[in-house]
Amino acid sequence: MPASVQALLHYPSLKIILVGDNDLIVNQLKQLGQPDHPRLSIVHADTNIGNDERPSQALRNSKGSSMRVALELVADNKADACVSAGNTGALMALSKYLLKLLPGVDRPALVSALPNMYGDAVWLLDLGANVSVDADTLFQFAVMGAVIAEEQMERQPKVALLNIGEEEIKGNDLVKRCSEMLQQSQSVNYVGYVEGDQLFTGNADVIVCDGFVGNVSLKTSEGVARLFLGKLKDALFSHPIKKLIAKWLFGEQLMALKHLNPDQYNGASLLGLRGIVVKSHGGADVAAFKHAIAEAVHEIERQLPKKISDRLEAVLLERHI
Repeated sequence: MPASVQALLHYPSLKIILVGDNDLIVNQLKQLGQPDHPRLSIVHADTNIGNDERPSQALRNSKGSSMRVALELVADNKADACVSAGNTGALMALSKYLLKLLPGVDRPALVSALPNMYGDAVWLLDLGANVSVDADTLFQFAVMGAVIAEEQMERQPKVALLNIGEEEIKGNDLVKRCSEMLQQSQSVNYVGYVEGDQLFTGNADVIVCDGFVGNVSLKTSEGVARLFLGKLKDALFSHPIKKLIAKWLFGEQLMALKHLNPDQYNGASLLGLRGIVVKSHGGADVAAFKHAIAEAVHEIERQLPKKISDRLEAVLLERHI
C-alpha cells in the first residue's frame, strides 16, 4: 500500500487500482493519510490464492481471488498492467488463461534486470516460470529478452546462452540446438555461451536459460549480494566511530555499492503475454515494490507486448524464408 502511494507521487499521470479486501485496504489508506486519493481506486476481491497452492488448483479455484480479479481488469482493458506479489505458478497459469499468449510464443518467461560490474544491467531469463523447455522455447526467450533489453538500452543487445563452458562442444543437446538456431538468426545479436561466473561481467546484455537454472542462479546471486553487503555493514558500521570514518573516507564508494542491493531490481516481467504482468518478491519492502510498479509503468509506455509480437513475427518470417 505505501509503495502505491509513493508511486502516485512519482508518476503524476499514474492511476492505480488496488485489488483485495475493501475494508482492509480502506483502513490502511486511512493510516497512510490517503483515504480519498483521486488517482487511486479499489476493486473488492473476496479471497486470495495461497503460496502453497498448485497452479492447476489455483486455476480451478481462482474465481473471486484478488489475483484473478486483477488479471481480469487487464484482460478487459480496464487496466494496462498487473503487478502481483502472489504465487508465481498461479500467476503464470492465470495469466496464460486470461490474457493469452502472443503469436509465436509457446510459454511465457520471467525476466529481470540485474546489475553488472560496470553499473549497467544484464537481463536474465527464464527465472522460474518454466523448469523445463525445448530448444524452440529457449529461442523464443532469447528473442523476447533481446526486445526488452533493447527498449531499455536503446541499442542492439548482446545475447548469450548460459552453459557449463564457453566452448561449442560443451552443454546438453537443448543448449546446443538453441545455439545453432540463434547463430542462424539475423534478428538476435548472439555472442555464444557464457558460464555462471560471467553473469555480471558485461560480456552479454541478455543471458538465456531454462527456469530451473535461472531461478537457482538468481537466488544464489541475491544471497551472495546480501552476504557481501551484510559483512561490509558489520565491518564498517558496527561502531559509531567506524561508521563516521567510513562515510567520510568511502562515502562515494559506499553509495555506488547500493546498486548491488537485490531490492533495487525487484519486479520480474512475465514476457510473451498479450498484456503486461510484473511479479514482485513476496517479501518486498516499500522501495522494492515501488520498483516493480515502475517496471510496469515503463513497459506500458514502451508498449512492450506489441514490440515483442512484431519482433517474433519478423523472426518467424525469417525462419520460413
